[in-house]
Amino acid sequence: MVEKYKKEVANDVVFNLEYNSERQRLIIPEYGRHLQKLIDQATAIEDDEARNKAAKYIIQVMGSLNPHLRDVPDFQHKLWDQLFIMSDFKLNVESPYPIPSREVLELKPDVLQYPQNFPKYRFYGNNIKYMIDVANKWDDGEMKTALVMVIANHMKKSFLSWNKDTVKDDVIFEHLFELSGGKINLLHSTEELLNTTDLMRTNKRMSNKTAVVGQPKIQNNNKNNNKGGQKKTFQKNNNQK
Repeated sequence: MVEKYKKEVANDVVFNLEYNSERQRLIIPEYGRHLQKLIDQATAIEDDEARNKAAKYIIQVMGSLNPHLRDVPDFQHKLWDQLFIMSDFKLNVESPYPIPSREVLELKPDVLQYPQNFPKYRFYGNNIKYMIDVANKWDDGEMKTALVMVIANHMKKSFLSWNKDTVKDDVIFEHLFELSGGKINLLHSTEELLNTTDLMRTNKRMSNKTAVVGQPKIQNNNKNNNKGGQKKTFQKNNNQK
């Protein structure tokens, strides 16, 4: 009897089932397990010529998943890099591109340095701090005085955006003195900032610009087109039965 037509024992089939939990972890799961097995088989080939031929075939299979990018040079470079990564850098073949290394793959990017992780006055934002730092570098004069007043007025407007109550100018001057490191001192100044009402009106006008406008009005379908507000009467048609 032919081998493939022999009846299998049910217990043996169940015992030899392959569960996902027992399988090898997929390095790039997007390509599937069949492609991973192809790469493992190509890695085990001892003949160099046959191994290079198998690697090129695998690249074609990987490129067939994205046929519109298969002939793009940058995409080809990406496929060869993924081939070496999926082989756990054990595949020894000739590549038209530089072969990546495990050290480069495991290299972590540098930590981004944020300007302020925990600012004390969040409602001012970081841009105010940038403006204050620029003002500290300027020499005393009319330009610096004008810039300081612009910063103070913007701080007051930002304060009122989050705190709807009125705020005294002395509070803004104290915050400005603190944020500038004591270099901008308006605590004893006679300058007055913009009126709270004007700043609130500006904030309201800017918020209205971002709101949705031009919504269609709902028209009344029962609008009477008769003059004088008289109701239109209907006469009974005697021909209807």
